[in-house]
Amino acid sequence: MTLLQFSTTGGNLWLAVGIFGLSAVTVGLSVLIAVLLVRGYRRGPGHRGMLTLAVGLIFLTTVPELLRVGLPSFTAVGTVNRSILVSSFELLGLGTILWAIYGSERR
Repeated sequence: MTLLQFSTTGGNLWLAVGIFGLSAVTVGLSVLIAVLLVRGYRRGPGHRGMLTLAVGLIFLTTVPELLRVGLPSFTAVGTVNRSILVSSFELLGLGTILWAIYGSERR
């Protein structure tokens, strides 16, 4: 009896496992960095830019990675629609990071 069963269609199993592992590392690192930003915000003087930067990072890396893996695995969303959705979140993340850098705390 095996706990995990993997199968691929038309590809190398170890390549698929490697790509999934890299996606997991990407999500893990981006969440870790976001957590550190939130902790710094809570400890320090409370600059909103740190929170905005954390949200932008999540939108730029975590959400698109989860969509790239989750949408084809659990839904019937097509490649074009998935690409539009992933690109939209990446652009939202970049815009949020730009807002954190240039526009969130004007004096």
